[in-house]
Amino acid sequence: MRRIPSQPVCTLTAVLAAACSQGDAPTADFMMSYEGITPVTNTVPPPPARLDLVVSIGPKTLTDTGSPDEFGGVSSVALGPDDEVYVADARNREVRVFALDGSHRRTFGREGEGPGEFQGLQSLAWAGDRLLTFDPAQARIGEWSAAGEWLGQRGMRTGVSGHRRLVRLYPVGPDEVYRFALPGLQRRYVGLNSRGETGDTLAWLRGPSSGPPSYIVCTHEEGLAEFLVPFAPQFLQHPGPGGVLYSALSDAYRIFITRNDGAEVLMVIERTLPAESFSTAEWRAANAEFYEWRETKRGVSCDPREPTRPDSKPFIEDLFVAPDGKLWVEVVRTAGNRWEVFDTGGKLLASVPAPPRRDDVVPAFGPDYLLTIRRDSLDLDHVDVWRLGRGS
Repeated sequence: MRRIPSQPVCTLTAVLAAACSQGDAPTADFMMSYEGITPVTNTVPPPPARLDLVVSIGPKTLTDTGSPDEFGGVSSVALGPDDEVYVADARNREVRVFALDGSHRRTFGREGEGPGEFQGLQSLAWAGDRLLTFDPAQARIGEWSAAGEWLGQRGMRTGVSGHRRLVRLYPVGPDEVYRFALPGLQRRYVGLNSRGETGDTLAWLRGPSSGPPSYIVCTHEEGLAEFLVPFAPQFLQHPGPGGVLYSALSDAYRIFITRNDGAEVLMVIERTLPAESFSTAEWRAANAEFYEWRETKRGVSCDPREPTRPDSKPFIEDLFVAPDGKLWVEVVRTAGNRWEVFDTGGKLLASVPAPPRRDDVVPAFGPDYLLTIRRDSLDLDHVDVWRLGRGS
């Protein structure tokens, strides 16, 4: 059972974490019915495709200390319009830029509170010809040129803290980005482009309330801890271009594209795959960490007390909308996860094995590019750049 990071999933600066409960968000009843919509159903195998490794940026040995590709801790990565790789090093509070051959081009930013400085470098994204840097700790978004010149900043009403999988920038078009926000304690995605905020906001949607819980919350003498229930369905969502939202309940391979806070269903994308079961031994192994942790804590109380075993594995691990409009879905398979790529009309373009990556840092995308962050056996971060190729 994977433990959710101990920092709150979403908190407003100096506001209790409990104020961010999902009860503040609108419900997503559209998940239950989409009458009048004919799903785009993908039943045939996709054309042959592959992921080719273009470059792996990172130190090869522990002796490569002090080199630009020795990262303190990668929090985000982005592919620039000039096909350069921009890496956010959260620990060193700087952005490092590399060519696609792995050579270091330049570094900019530093720790501090002034122009061009960071307190918390959490996320990167391109909006037109500007690189946006999201610093929730200082409640601001920085603007940079491709050369690393500081162009200014955009302030936010208040700082937001939380896990970088959630509190980040979401690039969905060449000049269209969303950021996570909490105006009035309501979870929202706020639209941005190269000129500033667009005025577009998308509500954070909450999936169906029925069914077994997907996580366990435990209180103990030292505070709170949360654990994801293995194989339990998760409600996934990601902003899309033009003010739409992509969402899915992970125990079904069915993705909804909606507008107007989920009230209007525009498209439903389906994929026919067989469900996969898991053994009792797998279930016990997946929950071992939770039970071992619970035995070490005094006065622990968990809600629910025990994880509820799902009937089968989920279909979807995560989903992302790339700036070129393609939908990338990480699919759960016993033989190994796969990336499945769909065009804007919902047609399946490719299905390729998913390379290993850190699950606490989201991947980045370019036109037929996938950028992932991997931590090796020496506990060193690497940025792997992959290109989607056609043919076997």
